[in-house]
Amino acid sequence: MGGVRELAGSFVAPRPCGVAVRDRLKHLTPQDEIVLRAVGEHQGALASRDLRARCADGLEHSADTWASRKRDLTAQSSSRIAGAITKATHDQWALARRCQAAHIRNLESGIGTLRHRLSLPIGAPGTKRAAGGYRSKGEWFHKSRRLAALEARHDTAVRDRQAGRVRVVRGGRRLLNTRHHLTRARLTEEQWRERWEAERWFIAADGESGKRYGNETIRVTPDGKVSIKLPAPLAHLANAKHGRYTLTSTAAFAHRGVEWADRTEANRAVAYRIHLDTDRGRWYPTASWQRPVVKTIPLATARARGMIGVDTNADHFAAYRLDRHGNPVGDPHRFPYDLSGTTTHRDAQIRHALTQLLHWAKQAGVTAIAIEDLDFTTEKTREKHGRRKRFRQLISGIPTGKLKARLVSMAAEQGLAIIAVDPAYTSQWGAQHWQKPLATPHRRMSRHDAAGIAIGRRALGHPVRRRTAPPPHDRSDRAGHRTVQAGPGTRGREGTRPPATDHAPRDVPPNGTRKRQPSASKTVRDAPSTQQWVQDSLTHTG
Repeated sequence: MGGVRELAGSFVAPRPCGVAVRDRLKHLTPQDEIVLRAVGEHQGALASRDLRARCADGLEHSADTWASRKRDLTAQSSSRIAGAITKATHDQWALARRCQAAHIRNLESGIGTLRHRLSLPIGAPGTKRAAGGYRSKGEWFHKSRRLAALEARHDTAVRDRQAGRVRVVRGGRRLLNTRHHLTRARLTEEQWRERWEAERWFIAADGESGKRYGNETIRVTPDGKVSIKLPAPLAHLANAKHGRYTLTSTAAFAHRGVEWADRTEANRAVAYRIHLDTDRGRWYPTASWQRPVVKTIPLATARARGMIGVDTNADHFAAYRLDRHGNPVGDPHRFPYDLSGTTTHRDAQIRHALTQLLHWAKQAGVTAIAIEDLDFTTEKTREKHGRRKRFRQLISGIPTGKLKARLVSMAAEQGLAIIAVDPAYTSQWGAQHWQKPLATPHRRMSRHDAAGIAIGRRALGHPVRRRTAPPPHDRSDRAGHRTVQAGPGTRGREGTRPPATDHAPRDVPPNGTRKRQPSASKTVRDAPSTQQWVQDSLTHTG
């Protein structure tokens, strides 16, 4: 097929290697909150200064500068707190560099599209692969100005990257911009200020194996007692030995609580973070740790018991079960979700839909789920889709990154493997080959249901179309047998079937003699046949 790009191979997504659980600190006393706020404010200020120093170093960063920054922080906190702050700083700087590279690629994509369309005559028609020329001289002029603006932004971003400059906002750029739109956000200045300060606090500590309960700075015992190692300037607030403050509230991690308790009792590393939810006025501790890397199952093993193909859409998952030969089984299943509203509402909707999908997969008896390896980074630009604002909003609303991470994590807990496939042409070929044949008066097939079949067949290693070499209509044997997808040893497959007995042809036994005389013929022959007939056993199975 001309113009079809080469498809990437399917692969089993690696399982997550990290775990994070959260609980609520209930019934905190006023003194507890005072101490938590003081610790968060003090260490947050240290983290801000350290991030400023790291950004100033740029590409000149080295192990010596890192050690120097850590020594300065240790004098105002402790060695472990300083290590946690510098590590968080390096992670934030590296994330900013990755985002900067993605921004440059996005600008280059838009610049390439604009240059192509501006080079075409006005009103030139487009194709399915590329857009045509602009409709009028006025639009051409405005797009030329847009090109100049993008080129200026690109040059600035490239210079910053070459110089090692990044722009990072502790607390989040979105929350910073909310300060200019308090009426729209329905916040007062005091409410915004409280949220801004809480986001910039730093009450976190990395775990350390071999230390008591896996963390020396923020310690949570198996029975739930929480204590914090106070920094040196706040040591006068301690209510326990060795400059520690013990909270009156206890933490009980219900989710994965047994695994957490096993790690703490064995003194294995557990990292903790404590933060304040200003909307609810509640404090939450989060425990996280790493799991040993588990080797993913082979692709052939994941395919052994069939597959469930899932097509991701803006408002639902379209799933179809397939057997190991690629044949659809049963009816399509749809798992809806609503991505409008707040971030918490969207996350809950996605989590609920994924839970339903995984429960159905367990009931169906499959061991793997196939899903598209989606990435809409190059599809969200104004330059590619132009006036199709609704379509850009549609694809921007699909949470591809969060969806993949959450699906892999939730599937691992259910013992299911996730197979990522190339998303190219799944909707187009699925609708072409599967939508109409499977539609019945009692079964409504959508384009998305057919795409789920295409995704599942691609994950199983089969072509999307139902047959690859159908025989001609006039004579079924003129072109030979159909090309089939089942293996040679599969019983019931289409193709050349073995004879009914263990010899061929069926009327000639291995010894060349017949067991039964032929019946007398009513026709006159010059030389009657003396060949013996052999009757096949009725109980023999070929």
